[in-house]
Amino acid sequence: MITPRFIVEKNQYNFFPSNQEELIAQLGKDLLLKLITQMLSIRNFEIRAESAYQQGKIGGFFHSYMGQEAIQVAAVEALGQENWYITSYRCHALALLLGATQEEVMAELYGKATGNARGRGGSMHLYAKRLLGGFGIVAGQVPIAVGAAFQIKYKDIKNEVAICFLGDGAVAQGAVHESLNLASLWNLPCIFVIENNQWGMGTAVQRALCFNKLAENIAPTYNMKGYTFDGMDFFNCYAGFSHVYQEVLKTNRPVIIEVLTERFRGHSISDPGLYRTKEALQKSMQKDPILRMQHILEEHHILDAETYKKIDKECREKTLAAMKYADESPWPNPLTIEEDVFAPN
Repeated sequence: MITPRFIVEKNQYNFFPSNQEELIAQLGKDLLLKLITQMLSIRNFEIRAESAYQQGKIGGFFHSYMGQEAIQVAAVEALGQENWYITSYRCHALALLLGATQEEVMAELYGKATGNARGRGGSMHLYAKRLLGGFGIVAGQVPIAVGAAFQIKYKDIKNEVAICFLGDGAVAQGAVHESLNLASLWNLPCIFVIENNQWGMGTAVQRALCFNKLAENIAPTYNMKGYTFDGMDFFNCYAGFSHVYQEVLKTNRPVIIEVLTERFRGHSISDPGLYRTKEALQKSMQKDPILRMQHILEEHHILDAETYKKIDKECREKTLAAMKYADESPWPNPLTIEEDVFAPN
């Protein structure tokens, strides 16, 4: 049984410096409550959708984002919704954060006509106004992000960047390194975010890659700057993403970020996760980013236990309503299968 390295050991990784007290004062009570609500909304969505899958209402693939919520909540809050985003098949959270409704996302998972992609994409292919999609091929989204960054530069668009999320399992793929090379060679405003959840499917990251500290080791090779964030700490992620965003806007140079995190489920819903011990999983879940943020907000008298329970209940009811909507939505008409295959002239 392989147990990956404990991800928050400070002697192994130098996380981006962040001042929690300063950030709490800067963000303020209302925004902090909104942010923990977003995290709870994603968690509840994933839990209920997983339940629907087990009931046979969802088919195909299903990759949960449970345990990683702080990362993309922090990223979207720091960078805003008007940049170009692209991610892997683990795309539910980012779609919801960028404007897709729970109803349309759940209906898409159910394969219904009212879904985000009219029931044609399923769990791995969700979209929003500024989300170029989840992508089913490992590392397939990375060249697309470079293309988005290229058009920003080509059209001389100000205050805009492309953000690409990928997993540690994609890092060894050739498409990643070709993309990093072009992004650096052409000075493209692209932020590459490696969400290192310690496992590429069932393989521990140290058995797949010949080095650790992914951003710190890869970035110099491509003449970029590299940063490491604690993905279980919203405040560290927010501080880091805010800094990197301003840096890329100023320099028009790409940046690599490694965010150290852990997923609380298997690679996909069909993966029982037998490659890690129950003790290792329990240890990881003690670092739950939602509970961590809850405790911090309680310590600063921004949140109390009753308010937390109320928010969690409201998020759960919203997801249950989305499941009802998906249940009652019609199936796609097979005669529409050729519609919207090509973009209009």
